Amino acid sequence: MSADGYRVRGRDGEWEIAVGLEVHAQVISEAKLFSSAPTAFGAEPNTQVSLVDAAMPGMLPVINRHCVTQAVRTGLALEAEINLTSVFDRKNYFYPDLPPGYQISQYSRPIVGEGRVVLDLEDGSQRTIGITRLHLEMDAGKSIHDRRADATCVDLNRAGVALMEIVSEPDIRSPEEAGIYLRKLRSILRYIGTCDGNMEQGSLRADVNVSVRRPGDELGTRCEVKNLNSVRFVMRAIEVEAERQVAVREDGGEIELETRLFDAERGETRSMRSKEEAHDYRYFPDPDLLPLTLDPAWVEAERARLPELPDARKARFMADYGLSAYDAGVLVAEREIAEYFEAVTAGRDGKQAANWVTGTLFGALNRAGIGIEQSPVSAAALGALIDRVADGTVSNRAAKDVFEAMVSTGKDADAIIEEQALRQVSDEGAIEALVNQVIADNPDKVADFRGGKTKLMGWFVGQVMKASGGKANPKAVNQALRAKLDG
Repeated sequence: MSADGYRVRGRDGEWEIAVGLEVHAQVISEAKLFSSAPTAFGAEPNTQVSLVDAAMPGMLPVINRHCVTQAVRTGLALEAEINLTSVFDRKNYFYPDLPPGYQISQYSRPIVGEGRVVLDLEDGSQRTIGITRLHLEMDAGKSIHDRRADATCVDLNRAGVALMEIVSEPDIRSPEEAGIYLRKLRSILRYIGTCDGNMEQGSLRADVNVSVRRPGDELGTRCEVKNLNSVRFVMRAIEVEAERQVAVREDGGEIELETRLFDAERGETRSMRSKEEAHDYRYFPDPDLLPLTLDPAWVEAERARLPELPDARKARFMADYGLSAYDAGVLVAEREIAEYFEAVTAGRDGKQAANWVTGTLFGALNRAGIGIEQSPVSAAALGALIDRVADGTVSNRAAKDVFEAMVSTGKDADAIIEEQALRQVSDEGAIEALVNQVIADNPDKVADFRGGKTKLMGWFVGQVMKASGGKANPKAVNQALRAKLDG
């Protein structure tokens, strides 16, 4: 069975998949949603737990205003409706790592309503994925099964940490689109500083709802695949689950509404439990929390404080610097990359700066396994190297060597150019002497060139460059050769 565009090919024809994502994004906040307990990652178990988080009798939740602000900022960045009145509900279920026996969440009246995320697809087209809602909720703790053979341990450090659950419409039609959606959403969250997007640390997790149908039919019964912590796993889980559902349907079976887990090693999903409906959780408004009411003027002030977002920055890069949609998309994917590029390109050619950043710099960072925030070459230092190419101090080829030396030594371009004697020879007299010598040493080649073998120009340039030790200005060499050979 293979994916064919937006379709999955089964034994009996093609099937279409429909996918919706529920993304749980941990809010960047120094305190939890309803308590003052800290939220630092990697702390010793049960060292960041308040009496509220542990559900001690008589303890009351108090809303963290900063978390509310972060949710509103996220909604605004998703071009979503901000609900000026929202309500916190109790979602009742039992887990050993959920001390109160319920999760404080939002159900019928979330803080953020319908919005959208625009995807830039590989073929240059765009698709809009609808956002159904964004609601705030507290996280549960963590059950640890491998510390003792005779018991499960519980770490409550995460209990009460603020999450934004961002729910999409079932508009996604392929694993690739799901990957693009998740990367774009992560980029937006990181731009505005509401979630760090570190999936390996659990601060961004995704549940995927997958269904299959014949093209043109109504949406099929969905299955939810829980707790996926990488883009690659999200894409693979969608593919595997869609293929499983197609096989069931083509064998005459029915898809059951259920929650499943993805086994990456086996490349399969397996049943976890039947899918709960809202009534199974017995939602009701939390009696300890008043409805959350927002001031419209405050919401607009938060809108004005948003930074330039990826889509707007991409359009500006294309307009101001003449970049292709692809290059601009690469440069705006992360805020730190976009800001680095803008510092490099200030007063310089945008396309040349983009080539250095996306080619030479990214190559060095990938080899070192580091991000741009740890780049050993600052934006100012890279800009200075580009200037030395533009003013003819070094050739493009020598500049690559200078850059590698900058990475390994931390020195600036000018120091390396002088130390390694890489300054390009542009003196007309010196270049003319080299050209005269090459012509004098190769009269047969000169005759062939003047007899019509003009492709020999490249050979002559190579000989002059070799004679100069690679330091002659190629443009000046070409001009001098043409003057002599055509004369």
